[in-house]
Amino acid sequence: MVKLSTPIVINKLPTLLSLGDKIMVLGSCFADNIGSMLADAGFSVCINPFGTLYNPVSIANSAARLQYAAPFRPEECIEMGAGAGMVCSWWHHTSFARKSAEDFLDNANRELAAASEFWKGCNKVVVTLGTAMVWQLAGSGEVVSNCLKRPSAEFSHEMLGAGEIAAIISKMTGKYPDKEFIFTVSPVRHPGEGMHRNTLSKANLHIGLEQAVSSGGRGCYFPAYEILMDELRDYRYYADDLLHPSPLAIRIIQEKFFDACTLPEERKSIEENIRKAAAARHRPLLRR
Repeated sequence: MVKLSTPIVINKLPTLLSLGDKIMVLGSCFADNIGSMLADAGFSVCINPFGTLYNPVSIANSAARLQYAAPFRPEECIEMGAGAGMVCSWWHHTSFARKSAEDFLDNANRELAAASEFWKGCNKVVVTLGTAMVWQLAGSGEVVSNCLKRPSAEFSHEMLGAGEIAAIISKMTGKYPDKEFIFTVSPVRHPGEGMHRNTLSKANLHIGLEQAVSSGGRGCYFPAYEILMDELRDYRYYADDLLHPSPLAIRIIQEKFFDACTLPEERKSIEENIRKAAAARHRPLLRR
C-alpha cells in the first residue's frame, strides 16, 4: 500500500480541556487560530489580550502583567515609526495602536482589566511559541513584543538559547501552580533572516520546551509544528505566502488538537457548538 504522508501519532495529553474550564491563550498568530477554534467549540477563552506575541520573554512578561495588573501609564506610550501617526506600547501588537495616547491607554487598560480578571480565574493556559529571536531596546536591553516600525538602530537583537528558553518556561509555569499549561511551537516560518536562522530558532524552541517539560516542569506539548512539517508536507497545505498554514491545514490540526486535548464524553457537544458557530457566520444571499 502506497503511503502519501508520514502520520503523526498523538496520544492523549496529560492536560485535557473541559467545557467547564477557563482557558487563556497566548502567543503567535497560530495561538489566535487555536483560540478562535476553542471559542467556536464553546470553551470560555481569552485570546491574546496584548495582541499577537512571538517570543518566550514577551509571553512570560505578559503573563506576569496579567497577574499584577498594573495599568499602562502615559510614559509607556510609544509613537510608531514610518509615519504611521499612531500610538502603541512595547508590550502590544500594532493592532492595539490608536491615534492618540489617550485612546490607546483607554483601550489597553480596559482590555488589561478584563483579561487580568480572567487570568486570575483561569485554570488552563495554551501557549504557542513563534520564534526564539528577541528584539531589545538599545541601551536598556528591554525585550519588546513589537518594534512598532521604529528605526532598526533603536534595537539590538539576538537568538535565545535552548537553556534560556527552558529557564523562562520553567519559571513561568512554576509561578502559577493553579494553572495547567499546554505548549505548541508555531509551524509558521519566519524568513526575515533566512530559512537557516528560522530553523535554528525553531530548534531552540523545541529543545527549550523539551527541557522545561521533561525535567519535572509543569506543562505538556502538542505537536502542531510536526503535523504541518511532516504529515502535511506539501505546499497545498500553505496559504498564498507559502509561510502560513492554509485554512485546510488549520482545520486538520484543530481536529487533531481536539482528539488529543478534549474529553471524549464532551466531543459531541463540542462538534455541535462548532456547527452552530459556523451557521451563525453564514449569511444567506438575499433574493431580489
